[in-house]
Amino acid sequence: MIRLVLFDVDGTLIHSGGAGVKAFARVFAGEFGVNDGTEHLKFAGRTDVSLVREFFSRHHIEASPKNFGRFFKAYVFWLEQIIRDCEGGACRGVLEFHHSLEILPQPPLFGLLTGNIREGARIKLQHYNLWEKFPVGAFADDHEERDHIAAIARQRGSERLGRPLRGDEILVIGDTPMDIRCARAIQARALAVATGSFTVEELLRHAPDWAVPDLSRIAVQEVMGAS
Repeated sequence: MIRLVLFDVDGTLIHSGGAGVKAFARVFAGEFGVNDGTEHLKFAGRTDVSLVREFFSRHHIEASPKNFGRFFKAYVFWLEQIIRDCEGGACRGVLEFHHSLEILPQPPLFGLLTGNIREGARIKLQHYNLWEKFPVGAFADDHEERDHIAAIARQRGSERLGRPLRGDEILVIGDTPMDIRCARAIQARALAVATGSFTVEELLRHAPDWAVPDLSRIAVQEVMGAS
């Protein structure tokens, strides 16, 4: 039985009207003088830290702790401002799926497995009244690479539940091939949703356990009772 369900944030739980990308662009321009800083960056499935490192490399900026700190301090400020004016909300089926898990006789622990830094995830999810639904999580602050973030999320879930979790007791829900890959890195099950920038057909090429257009298209009993 699944005991820990880990959700990606952007394109899986919410659409934020591009608030994160817009905040990145604002910081690249305002702090580092690059007006088209997001033009060649592919955001889907990436971690915030890896994106900033790529930006620094492209523009010959030292990838120093000082510059990372400078970026993320400004990013958090701008994200909080920008998201107020962006149209967005929970992805289709998310609230109903979460509620269906909550009311199970043995509900799982809910967590986040995201490439956002923790404060970025908090700002986005709190704006849509979702932050408090996820008592554990792992973020880009914890590690730059998503597979390692998955391992940290598994460890934190295990600590919260008071015992080591097997991979088949964990479900990772995400909207990109990278979410499927990091699920496999911890031997977890993978539920792919086409609510981001990848279609069901594209996601199926990466062999998730399930791939659906959105979370309204699958029953929680199907994923929770898998053996």
